[in-house]
Amino acid sequence: MDTPKPPIKPAHLLDDLESIRQLLDEEGLEPPLLTETVTTDDIPLLSEIIEESAPEPDEPAIGADRERQRLDNELRAAAQLILQDVIDDFVPQIEAELKRRLEARLGRLINRKP
Repeated sequence: MDTPKPPIKPAHLLDDLESIRQLLDEEGLEPPLLTETVTTDDIPLLSEIIEESAPEPDEPAIGADRERQRLDNELRAAAQLILQDVIDDFVPQIEAELKRRLEARLGRLINRKP
């Protein structure tokens, strides 16, 4: 079951606010006044903070491109080997089927009388 919260005493809240104010005073932090205005000259631009420098060639990107190209070449070579293995496995079956069909066709052509 939910237990009801004890009522908050206003004096307790005032004490908390006062302790927060004292902490701010001790650290020298003062909240900005609502009447203060900020001009655009007071706000630094990013280009003023960061110095521009000439872009350097991106060595890691160049290395990554070379590595990608090397992996691509290796994958292509491996794919060619797999394809050749599949062809080598099926050539005898294909050759046997072609011979059977040619003999059947030859047999029909020979048996045919003009």
